[in-house]
Amino acid sequence: MTQMPVPQPTYSAADFDRTLILALEVSEKSWVVAAHVPGLQGSKLRRTLSPAAEALLEAVKIYRARAARAGRNVDRVVLVYEAGYSGFWLARWLAQHAVDTFVIQPSSVPVDRRARRAKSDGIDAELLLRTLLAWLRGEPRVCSMVPIPTEADEDARRCVRERQDLLGERVAIANGIASILATLGARGYDPLRRDRRERLEGLRTALGDPLPSQARARIERMLDRLELVLTQIATLERQRDAVLDEAAPGDAERMIQQLVQLRGIGVQSATLLVREAFVRPFANGKALGAYAGLSPTPYSSGGTEREQGIGRSGNARLRTTLVELAWIWQRYQPGSAIVGWFRDRLGGAARRQRKVMVVALARKLLIALWRLATQGVIPEGAALKPVV
Repeated sequence: MTQMPVPQPTYSAADFDRTLILALEVSEKSWVVAAHVPGLQGSKLRRTLSPAAEALLEAVKIYRARAARAGRNVDRVVLVYEAGYSGFWLARWLAQHAVDTFVIQPSSVPVDRRARRAKSDGIDAELLLRTLLAWLRGEPRVCSMVPIPTEADEDARRCVRERQDLLGERVAIANGIASILATLGARGYDPLRRDRRERLEGLRTALGDPLPSQARARIERMLDRLELVLTQIATLERQRDAVLDEAAPGDAERMIQQLVQLRGIGVQSATLLVREAFVRPFANGKALGAYAGLSPTPYSSGGTEREQGIGRSGNARLRTTLVELAWIWQRYQPGSAIVGWFRDRLGGAARRQRKVMVVALARKLLIALWRLATQGVIPEGAALKPVV
């Protein structure tokens, strides 16, 4: 079945006399909805629902009926909820039922700064409602709305994230085996080698004895898990690399193919950049940098001024990859304009300052790669890989 397009967050003025505005606080046990109903502006309307989309639609019908009894016809329904573990399925489902749904970035919602403040799902829903009302009145800086990805884009990035999770499991299992062997004084064993089973047979403790039976049995079970993880990683990597051979790629696949043409950019980095960031719409490079958590956070109040570093409020996977790419870019793209800017700014600074400045390089690199993927603009001075 063809999916209906999901409305993206845009500054859209609302006719408050004909628009039903809802804010939803989502939790596992219950949903709380706060409403701004035409004709009932003086009333504080809030309902607790069962955690089901059908119950939410029933609440919308009830609010419509109350607006009709007050002499107002509802032509539009707008709803907002916070981005969280529930994902974007609700936004897509509501779009099929003529509800304009927006997903708000939780950290962008202003909160009471008092040390002790009342907090409940009802209070949070009211706060979301006030924030949405201000946003619809034309105050775009009151909060940040999250672009709603298509189901295909959201599903495509699962492979990238699963591979990262599997790499973490691989490290954990290898470290666990090393810990067991360290207690026995056994050295020189690498569980990632293909002959791991054969080498385990000849492994000896520090006293020259074979491994104890229980320790060996546990290591063998850990090797079973390790081999399963390695097999799954190889499967995901084959699926990832197949994108490079597609003759008629989609937009995301085309961007990956463009990025891997640059020296220093591998298929894994290109796939992560595209799936985690470039498939989303961004107004400008500043918005992209903020999404990655690479925006500066200056503190300037009265006579106090200091730099607090980057915000780190964005996509952690994207930010980590970009910092790694920034170091790699210096090695494989020494003649690029970005590296030249970095060296000019760095001068003879100490090693610690170099680590600080590489974050600025990562931000510039992110914007340059985004322009290459979306607009086809090759970074100034960047070298392409030789054609084989």
